[in-house]
Amino acid sequence: MVDYMLQPGRLDLATLSNAAQTPIQIQLAADCERAIDDSFETVQNVLNEGRTVYGINTGFGLLANTRIPPEQLKQLQLNLVASHSAGVGEPLPRNVVRVAMLLKINCLAQGHSGVSRKLIDHLVALLNSDAMPMIPAKGSVGASGDLAPLAHLSQTLLGSGYFLADDGEPVEAMKILSELGLEPLELHPKEGLALLNGTQISTALALCALFETKNIFDAAIVAGAMSVDAAMGSDAPFDARIHELRGHAGQIECARRYRDLLAGSEIRASHLDCERVQDPYSLRCQPQVMGACLDQINYVSTVLECEANAVSDNPLVFADGQDILSGGNFHAEPVAIVADNLALAIAEIGALAERRIALLIDQHLSGLPPFLIEDGGLNSGFMIPQVTASALASENKSLAHPGSVDSMPTSANQEDHVSMATFAARRLFEMNFNTAAIVAIELLAAAQGIELRDPLKTSERLQSVWRLVRQYFPVLKADRDFAEAIAALNQHVRTGICRELC
Repeated sequence: MVDYMLQPGRLDLATLSNAAQTPIQIQLAADCERAIDDSFETVQNVLNEGRTVYGINTGFGLLANTRIPPEQLKQLQLNLVASHSAGVGEPLPRNVVRVAMLLKINCLAQGHSGVSRKLIDHLVALLNSDAMPMIPAKGSVGASGDLAPLAHLSQTLLGSGYFLADDGEPVEAMKILSELGLEPLELHPKEGLALLNGTQISTALALCALFETKNIFDAAIVAGAMSVDAAMGSDAPFDARIHELRGHAGQIECARRYRDLLAGSEIRASHLDCERVQDPYSLRCQPQVMGACLDQINYVSTVLECEANAVSDNPLVFADGQDILSGGNFHAEPVAIVADNLALAIAEIGALAERRIALLIDQHLSGLPPFLIEDGGLNSGFMIPQVTASALASENKSLAHPGSVDSMPTSANQEDHVSMATFAARRLFEMNFNTAAIVAIELLAAAQGIELRDPLKTSERLQSVWRLVRQYFPVLKADRDFAEAIAALNQHVRTGICRELC
């Protein structure tokens, strides 16, 4: 059963998000077949005319001036895939590979890559069977395409290399191809290069990280609202009039979310006339900080959706004029820069949440028992969870160093500026893990703080989150292990525990 009719060049974020979460069945729209065929025929025509074209009848990189005789052109493509299969490290997660395969199909099917329909059909068959190539995570500099990782993907089409089983173990490619009734591909001129050139791995990594970040952002908004109530903070800083005067869309949207989450809170109603004039920044400036993060998340989403629909291999085939043009669409600088932007947002989401945890355990700022526990001294309460949050926030600061500024020349200086987009995107997962753990700790601490305000209740919406937290961690009356609850909530935060509330 087909889940999605793919019109090449028109993938949307919702479809990509679904592919990042679960196997997907696609079918190519019939009206793209003509463009694919015309592009493939253009390559054959150019060869028949005896023209010299990079990557089709020449070597690669600095060897581009080496002409390859016609009888060796198929071997050239095989050698390319074999020589570029030089990745290292743990395999990429299956969901990242799934998104990368969808992106590669979307790129090639636009009819500017000179590949056959048969090649694309093989990729579609693998995707629809959820047969995921085993791709080492490290080894791409994000220019000339994600060469090494895409070479490992391409190997499986040829019957070499490995697929990744559900349990993470490698399975020989020929075994999976045989089970699916697929013959190993024989590559035509240009096809190996079209498979290896492109930003699909970097983009898939960035997209999957983006989807996680959005979930973490939603949970951090909810945790921040809970902390406001736990600390008996004011909702006045969320007044719409304040944020309209500044005009930033993300800030305005976040302030609305905080107002909605806190609406109807008995805790807030109990101290409307209190003497405290202003709350600390970690409570009061949440719309400003989180709004700036939201603006970045939205910008990253726009850029990555554009890149997901890009034709990013090289050279590019223009069948209408029988032209094959060398360019640089494989350079993943747009992905690298927005991955760096996303890293800053992830780090700030975590840093602000950690400051709220520190506020809650400080009796002088929160008005709650020290470390959120009765009988302190005998009990340490939330002392060390806050230390853990502090360690993770600090680690994120190092990880947030931009990858895009760290270019190193490759291919004997022919490829003298690269994006480092693959690393820039890959490190986002570790940052997401860290920030999700910080938010999980804040959810535990804020739930404890709200409990300590009993009999006053928080808002109905925040009570639903409080009840969810309590499924994993009952109210803390004496010291016990936090690790299991933090781990469980970390997972839920990354997969969208608070999406509906926001």
